[in-house]
Amino acid sequence: MLKKRIIPCLDVRNGRVVKGVNFEGLNDVSDPVELASFYSDDGADELVFYDITASFEGRRLFTDCLRAVAEHIFIPLTVGGGINTIDDFDRVLKCGADKVSVNSGALRNPALIADAAKKYGSQCVVLSADVKRVDGGFRVYSHGGRQDTGLDAIEWIRRGVALGAGEVVLNSIDTDGVKKGFDLEMLQALDVSVPVVASGGAGGISDFVELFREVPSVDAGLAASIFHFGEVRIPALKQVLAENGIPVRRS
Repeated sequence: MLKKRIIPCLDVRNGRVVKGVNFEGLNDVSDPVELASFYSDDGADELVFYDITASFEGRRLFTDCLRAVAEHIFIPLTVGGGINTIDDFDRVLKCGADKVSVNSGALRNPALIADAAKKYGSQCVVLSADVKRVDGGFRVYSHGGRQDTGLDAIEWIRRGVALGAGEVVLNSIDTDGVKKGFDLEMLQALDVSVPVVASGGAGGISDFVELFREVPSVDAGLAASIFHFGEVRIPALKQVLAENGIPVRRS
């Protein structure tokens, strides 16, 4: 069995890490370079860097901050926010990203997924989907969770994988920042052939144990605030996961 990955997420706005609840009420947390360096040294398997207002503000991702983060870590880095063209892929990869996350840009132009996979390989293309329950179904939202696209989330994600996305990050808007556990129902509804990263809702170590037990197809757990505020340390989390028979890369 493949080892499960633990991934901290840096939501960056104006050069600072921020965190909110249900994608709203963002509060300042820390300097992204300092936080990224800490996670790299503390046993994180990967790191995600989102410029969370780039798409909403209609601008390109800030590369100065990204380049500084990439220079201070020694783990794989996934970067997203304002990725709309192949040139955007090229720009962030040259700044040190290992994988590029597409969301709103792919919704506007699904061919971006196929074009990027062809040029850089599917392993470089991560499809990130911000999903919320609407009328009993799962709906995809764009622009940092602000706009309802009307698209069925499961169908959209499957289409993205068919186009060439090599990994999926499923962000549950309903559970984001609530700290009552991952959205197991939403994750169980997703059946794709590529690695899936669960995002939104982690409140403690037990939530990761439950995630990997209840949805064994999930490859990684992503969280922000519980790591940012020291509520959970990654070495302790991995120890408990290992004690529960869940394979992890030890810190």
